Amino acid sequence: MSKLFQATTINGMTLANRFVRSATWEGMAAADGTCTPELQELYVQLARGEVGLIITSHTYVRRDGMGSPRQLGLSDDTFIPGLRAMTDAVHRHNGRVAVELSHAGILSNEKVTGLPPVVLSKVDGYVGSGGRVMTAEDIQAIIEAFGQAARRAKAAGFDAIQIHGAHGFLINQFLSPAFNRRTDAYGGDIAHRAKAVLEILATMRSHVGSDFPILIKMNSEDVIDGGLTVNDSLQAALMLERAGVDAIELSGGTVVTGDHCRKDIDSEEKEAYWRKAAKAFKEKLAVPLILVGGIRSVQLAEKLHADGYADYFSMSRPFIREPNLVARWASGDQRKAACLSDNLCRGPLMAGGGIYCVVEKEQQKKA
Repeated sequence: MSKLFQATTINGMTLANRFVRSATWEGMAAADGTCTPELQELYVQLARGEVGLIITSHTYVRRDGMGSPRQLGLSDDTFIPGLRAMTDAVHRHNGRVAVELSHAGILSNEKVTGLPPVVLSKVDGYVGSGGRVMTAEDIQAIIEAFGQAARRAKAAGFDAIQIHGAHGFLINQFLSPAFNRRTDAYGGDIAHRAKAVLEILATMRSHVGSDFPILIKMNSEDVIDGGLTVNDSLQAALMLERAGVDAIELSGGTVVTGDHCRKDIDSEEKEAYWRKAAKAFKEKLAVPLILVGGIRSVQLAEKLHADGYADYFSMSRPFIREPNLVARWASGDQRKAACLSDNLCRGPLMAGGGIYCVVEKEQQKKA
């Protein structure tokens, strides 16, 4: 039996296989961030499709940190019942689900939040460039917001939490010298730029305990001028490991450049485009490493696992078209994912209609 389809555990959380649904903004929450029946059904489909771990879309911990319309929220206790209904539904289908907790920082959307953005430093060229620079007290308030959201996540029945530290969002902004030009304790070398996320992890632990899985999604590199490098990212990952993070999902790029979500992945060479960084991380880290970014074939995942690149394999776009992809592979049908990596799924999403595969829907109309 393939090791990709054998059960594993992450801090007591048993996963049926090594495939992860990476966090994807679906645009299906209610306007206020409440989990809707439509979004619940999407997660249930992924559980039925035997995805080992489902990670929700980025979920805001404070309203001023919303980056997208119809984004999930967990900024106060009123969100717990809707999310509890969703996690219960996933569990009825033997699924495991984690919530990704996020603040957008300079990428916060004032048109959605109705609130001015808060930023680490004055940096031109971004949607929230005119935002208010955070004081040390402001940073402490955001750290506590992440902690409270973690408490709510556990109360809502999630199996794990993931900190969103990638793709240009606030935690990535702390780690990245392109965004973080502070001269206080939270800026400077990587040890100081990692201070906030380490404090977030500690605060979360104080709310959920040592036996609750906490993961982080982080950039291997930003792929922007003056951004986070692989070496600094690895140093931050080692600090997080020492501080007790349970697994790391490795990505790269930002939503600003779009390099985090590449198009036209039509060959094995174009798949797993952060694999070189993953190898460097895996050689130094003891905690499980989850690799995301252009994985389309079970054969490549097998090879990468055998060659020590990663422990788990995470996908987003393939599951939009095929929520049953893992079950298909497990059944013996190991054709590569049908996803064309054309990013057409972003069209209806940006238009406010929620995410779906445009190609698949057109084919269904013709059938």
